[in-house]
Amino acid sequence: MTESHPTSEPTRKPLLRWKPAILAGLIAGAVFIVLEMVLVATIGGGTPWGPTRMIGAIVLGQDVLPPPGSFHAPAFIAAMAVHFALSIVLAIVFALIAERFGPAGAPAYLAGGTVFGLLIYGIHFYGFTSVFPWFEAARNPISIFAHIVFGLVLAWSYRSLAR
Repeated sequence: MTESHPTSEPTRKPLLRWKPAILAGLIAGAVFIVLEMVLVATIGGGTPWGPTRMIGAIVLGQDVLPPPGSFHAPAFIAAMAVHFALSIVLAIVFALIAERFGPAGAPAYLAGGTVFGLLIYGIHFYGFTSVFPWFEAARNPISIFAHIVFGLVLAWSYRSLAR
């Protein structure tokens, strides 16, 4: 008589860790938007509401672009919806890439985050400008720096939360 044993499948690593990816996107998105607004206002010579008006114009159209550079609630709300949705999508893309490379140390994640941030900058400010030409005006060191920081915070957050 042959004894049958239930076969146990090996535990598979998930294709994506959703919760850490989404949370990392929200964290990196929050750091990015605050950093962008502060730097534009302090060293960029602009209004802190310029970035939110530029992002909000993706949904609301160019009529919300500055001037004036004051707070505009509909543009701000639209900007936050677009910005955080995009931050989550980008975090999911980063997480899918990161999971393919397996366990990596912090330096590898941070290097990957830096490259990811620079790629996003290139796509936003050189690819999307064919559809949203007002982003050409924001091709500057502040935007490059903010995108690098986004990538670094995204990588650090995802690595920390996924452990």
